[in-house]
Amino acid sequence: MSNGNAVGNIFCEKAGCPVKKRGMFICIEGLDASGKTTHAHRLVRNLQKRGFEAIYTTEPSAGEIGKFIRKYVLQRRKRVPSVVEALLFAVDRVDHVEKKIKPALQEGKIVVSDRYVYSSLAYQGAAGLETKWIEEINELALPPGLAIYIDVPAEVVVRRLRRRRSVMERLEIQRKVREAYMRLVKNGSLIPVDGNRPRDEVSKDVLTIVLDFLKSWGKH
Repeated sequence: MSNGNAVGNIFCEKAGCPVKKRGMFICIEGLDASGKTTHAHRLVRNLQKRGFEAIYTTEPSAGEIGKFIRKYVLQRRKRVPSVVEALLFAVDRVDHVEKKIKPALQEGKIVVSDRYVYSSLAYQGAAGLETKWIEEINELALPPGLAIYIDVPAEVVVRRLRRRRSVMERLEIQRKVREAYMRLVKNGSLIPVDGNRPRDEVSKDVLTIVLDFLKSWGKH
């Protein structure tokens, strides 16, 4: 999966839904405790201050499937098979798109998602599943117009996590996941931002990338 100008009206044309005005879909990716949630929230607030109608959302979603994943998959002592993880996340993603993302895009809003399909490619890909298969089960996932990766070394995020670790938040897992993310950066799917810096510097860079993209997008 790669970035491009597949935004707002293109999403809904594929899905057969009417569009009042153009919406934009952006996702923020990163390791656990990389700061992606903080920067996703900051991005939404910064866009709102500049007059954009922006909303925050996250995966796993706030829907029933997402709640199930948080309770019965992420909080287990022993990790469930990666195939099960991948399928559950894919199903939740379709639910998330249909109930949250697509309606907001139809209204012309900027949707900022804290995690999206790249998390599946990174986490379940790092667990040994084939990228092609993960992409196939996520073929109904709408491609974001812009995908940003907050890069922080695995050792740093594990120190930040301390005792509040989920089943996927162990050092060896986070190292493999970061490698998977960096492959997505290399192939152009994700735009990297150095997250191992003061919070304000990182947020500023994220906002600059987004505003530049919106300016360029508005010319088409």
